[in-house]
Amino acid sequence: MNRNDVTEKIIAAKVSRGLTWEEIARRVGRSKEWTTAACLGQMCFDEAQARVAGDLFGLTDEEQKWLKVVPSKGSLPTPVPTDPLIYRWYEIVNVYGTTIKELIHEEFGDGIMSAIDFSMDISREPDPKGDRVKVVLSGKFLPYKVY
Repeated sequence: MNRNDVTEKIIAAKVSRGLTWEEIARRVGRSKEWTTAACLGQMCFDEAQARVAGDLFGLTDEEQKWLKVVPSKGSLPTPVPTDPLIYRWYEIVNVYGTTIKELIHEEFGDGIMSAIDFSMDISREPDPKGDRVKVVLSGKFLPYKVY
């Protein structure tokens, strides 16, 4: 058994039990974005969260232990994603990455946006021409140190 096996079991249980990520997040006590990432193996649960997830998904004690293991981040099976939705994010970074970098550096200076001290919010934005996906990413700015 490994973390991928547990992730597959979680997804199967979510589907078979008709759960939504929003419902799961409410029970776990975190945002739907963080909870989804954790359930997909990109974050680690604490003891209480692992028990809640275990109850929701019918996980054994051993499977719950895997939820608390610090994961290897990054779950894409190929360097260039093939899933159309994920590929569009890759495309966004390819097209707008240099623009994002320039504007962050102009506003904040030489540094990076943290993906560790980070939050994300995904929501539906109604639009008469077709609903839009609104994604807000918020990461702490970390300047490069001079030494």
